[in-house]
Amino acid sequence: MGTHVIKMPDIGEGIAEVELSQWHVKVGDLVVEDQVLADVMTDKAMVDIPSPVHGKVIALGGQPGEVMAVGSVLISIEVEGAGNLKESAAPAPVKEAPVAPKVETVVESKPAPAAPRPAAVCQGPMVAREADERPLASPAVRKHALDLGIQLRLVRGSGPAGRVLHEDLEAYLAQGQSNASAPAAAAYAQRNDEEQIQVIGMRRKIAQRMQDATQRAAHFSYVEEIDVTAIEELRAHLNEKHGASRGKLTLLPFLVRALVVALRDFPQMNARYDDEAQVITRLGAVHVGVATQSDVGLMVPVVRHAEARSLWDSATEISRLANAARNGKASRDELSGSTITLTSLGALGGIVSTPVLNLPEVAIVGVNKIVERPMVVKGQVVIRKMMNLSSSFDHRVVDGMDAALFIQAIRGLIEQPATLFVE
Repeated sequence: MGTHVIKMPDIGEGIAEVELSQWHVKVGDLVVEDQVLADVMTDKAMVDIPSPVHGKVIALGGQPGEVMAVGSVLISIEVEGAGNLKESAAPAPVKEAPVAPKVETVVESKPAPAAPRPAAVCQGPMVAREADERPLASPAVRKHALDLGIQLRLVRGSGPAGRVLHEDLEAYLAQGQSNASAPAAAAYAQRNDEEQIQVIGMRRKIAQRMQDATQRAAHFSYVEEIDVTAIEELRAHLNEKHGASRGKLTLLPFLVRALVVALRDFPQMNARYDDEAQVITRLGAVHVGVATQSDVGLMVPVVRHAEARSLWDSATEISRLANAARNGKASRDELSGSTITLTSLGALGGIVSTPVLNLPEVAIVGVNKIVERPMVVKGQVVIRKMMNLSSSFDHRVVDGMDAALFIQAIRGLIEQPATLFVE
């Protein structure tokens, strides 16, 4: 028998330490090659660390929330044989490509019986585990189970090493056992339970960035009402005519185009402010951050060079980046470098919001939901589609008048959509 020691990999980009976000295994678990062992958090993205070997977990090198140096021992796995291992690279991270972590291997020989084998694929929808046992499952599966009211420890996994898959949740529900172990509770039963949730990983990064932004920048918000009837009609027409061949358009690529055009007259909004050096950098390139909600929290993938993209090019890139962020596969480069941010809550956009700046940017444009309302147009009451833009600015470098004029410029472009394409 030997011991395969996996050290904290070098994720790249000069990172010297990362945060251990979550373990997917525990001491005594049997693991297979390519099985995800842990999630680690860099400044911008979550990275999966896979196992390069088959074996049994004998030691964990840290606790969730712990910041670990690159090169420190992450996990030790007992493997079969003493001379069949050599220093090699682990499989590429699942959630942050394309850099493959470098894994160092240490082999220690010792006599022992035959090596343990990975657990066989389980059959059937239900299994009994200890109350504190954490079954193998991806974050998406855990959230799905939570939404369905299923205790994940009761579900038998059919994936590698007993990993619980979405299909296993469906099989569990099909057996009508989702509430088998939970006692029926009266609708008005008194509750005294508490739950403590450690703020680690992506949630800690989000908290730090939000706190930093509100402490360092002098935020002010400006809200303007926009008539989106015309642009919605244009969007419907383009989707009907070109949707099958070019893809469907949402409102976001139109808003990105409006930002690009408006910024020609308001370059001070497409800027970054280094408050330590007291330097404002205005950029010609428009790199639009699109705030996206994922299972692990808010992420801001970046549509680069939006000034050079057509409506459909922007739409394709927004969709690609949003899917990558939601699936945890957006790279570090795709999550950094924005010059101005667009944030939207979609159908849940509400009437007004107060977005927090994405430092070191100086402006963020927030999109609220579209509603139909009676409006007076040329003395007649008509039904129009209305939407608010709730935007925030850094008052240290952006004057209130300039912010209002900037949003009014966007309003004019949206309400007269032909002007979006007039050069």
